[in-house]
Amino acid sequence: MMDKSNELRSEILEKVKEFYTAAHDKSGETFVPGQNRVNYAGRVFDAQELIQLVDSSLDFWLTAGRYSEEFSGKLEDFYDVSDVILTNSGSSSNLLAVSALTSEFLGDRRLMPGDEVITVAAGFPSTVSPIIQNRLIPVFVDVEIGTYNIDVSRLEEALSPKTKAVFIAHTLGNPFNLDAVCAFVKKHGMWLIEDNCDALGSTYRGKLTGTFGHIATGSFYPAHHITTGEGGCVITDDPQLARIIKSFRDWGRDCYCEGGENNTCGCRFTKQYGTLPQGYDHKYVYSHIGYNMKMTDMQAAIGSAQMDKLEMFTERRKENFRLITEGLRGLDEFFILPYATEHSDPSWFSYILTLRENASFSRVELAQYLDENRIETRGLFAGNLLRQPGYMNIEHRVVGGLENTDYIMNHTLFMGVFPGLTEAKINYVTDKIRDFVKKL
Repeated sequence: MMDKSNELRSEILEKVKEFYTAAHDKSGETFVPGQNRVNYAGRVFDAQELIQLVDSSLDFWLTAGRYSEEFSGKLEDFYDVSDVILTNSGSSSNLLAVSALTSEFLGDRRLMPGDEVITVAAGFPSTVSPIIQNRLIPVFVDVEIGTYNIDVSRLEEALSPKTKAVFIAHTLGNPFNLDAVCAFVKKHGMWLIEDNCDALGSTYRGKLTGTFGHIATGSFYPAHHITTGEGGCVITDDPQLARIIKSFRDWGRDCYCEGGENNTCGCRFTKQYGTLPQGYDHKYVYSHIGYNMKMTDMQAAIGSAQMDKLEMFTERRKENFRLITEGLRGLDEFFILPYATEHSDPSWFSYILTLRENASFSRVELAQYLDENRIETRGLFAGNLLRQPGYMNIEHRVVGGLENTDYIMNHTLFMGVFPGLTEAKINYVTDKIRDFVKKL
């Protein structure tokens, strides 16, 4: 019976390869300027992702299994850390990262309601929301235009006796000043969480972002460097934090057995927890008020195949960024072009462009023109998060002003650099921007 099923599996997977060629292979298509859309992001995959996805589905394991172990193992090897915990999204990863630091297991170092976390308002909401959801107070610092990262000169000014952590993102793949932030965190005995969701493959002083903080997070949404559809991860090299994160991810349970395992701790029926009866089944002991935020094995199967392309993806992103910069050279009177943080080598998420104050056109006018020519753009996520309806009345502190954040909200947009873009598409984008400013 097993021989027959293996034979059928091989036949099915061979057909999947044929299906990819018939249904998804776009390698022979020609780009038609003005007709084909130039997306800011998108999935880049080949037959292997489909093969592994179907292979996993044939196992019908559904929850975390062999592909989850393979995918997390590849990520752990990539980051050279002890633990990469797979999750159902990057936003969930951020929530788990902050929640983990509230654990009683951390003793006096745990974050308590009312403690402050330094962050920025120019970014994606899911970096800030977990701070609020854990009854902590976000402290907002302005960002620099050009790198779009936190203004580290304001860090000491942001400090108060309640400040216990820093949680910021490497904006659009561009690393923040890790020398300054890590020195600040170490000096004051704080936690550092890196939101690495947009920066997979970026380095600072030759070291991967996502490996500097106590905890880091990643996202595998289709717009990101690799994709599993929905999906994310939490990264740490601290075994205690890893166990806490897994607990919060897995309903808050104290047990750390993997799926299908029992009695890993060797004392499943022998200990006493809380006021539960002696010997209560450890698999149903809950040490945290947690969630269910696990990744499925089918998602992990896609992620494992994507990891094998990561090096190529990273190089393509860097090259596409370079091509856009070359194509926009000489337009400095209209735009502030992005640049890498000192000591960094970004794996760019996108190409961010800011209009100068004296520009004779608006961000909206440029975005509309590009959209009419089938070129996608986006603003820098929430703009100034404190101006968003859901965040206007949150408890918070602002250090100095958020002038740059507001300027970005009004004058900044970004375009794609993802590996699915060809040189012809990039040339079309830069040509249309040049056409736009020439007409003024």
